[in-house]
Amino acid sequence: MNISLKSALPEDVLALQLIARQTFRDTFLEHNTEENINDYFITKLSVEKLTAELLDHNSRFFFAVIDGNIVGYLKVNFGPAQTELQDSNGLEIERIYITKEYQGKKVAPVLFEKALSVAREAALKYVWLGVWEENKRAIKFYEKNGFKVFDTHVFTLGNEQQTDYLMKLAL
Repeated sequence: MNISLKSALPEDVLALQLIARQTFRDTFLEHNTEENINDYFITKLSVEKLTAELLDHNSRFFFAVIDGNIVGYLKVNFGPAQTELQDSNGLEIERIYITKEYQGKKVAPVLFEKALSVAREAALKYVWLGVWEENKRAIKFYEKNGFKVFDTHVFTLGNEQQTDYLMKLAL
């Protein structure tokens, strides 16, 4: 299976919105309400919000493509675009999402390696991310790749407060 990566550009906003909503729903609907998922779509995955993120020079998006189909995506943030630390020495992996049918098929490692290469090209000292404490599969993946928990923060999803582990990997 050949996985290629493609930079997502502002003109790709509708494709980004489609894959972002599909993968977010696939990942979190089992443990969250439809109302809270839909609230996230309105507040975080609207065309306007995604367009602004695509235009932000401190954020970059990449699509994972197999046989012409987008099967996942990556969002990384530099400096002021980061959701927490906003450290010029670090890169935030804000999102790595893969469609259900391609989970476990080596798409996540390809996106993860892309994030690391972006950080190395920018001569950064570390990569960090936030991951929901209930997302055991993702936590296991990050731990296997050398990430360590260094803090927690609250992630609001609709009317619910959830705890994310903040994890870091020194480069």
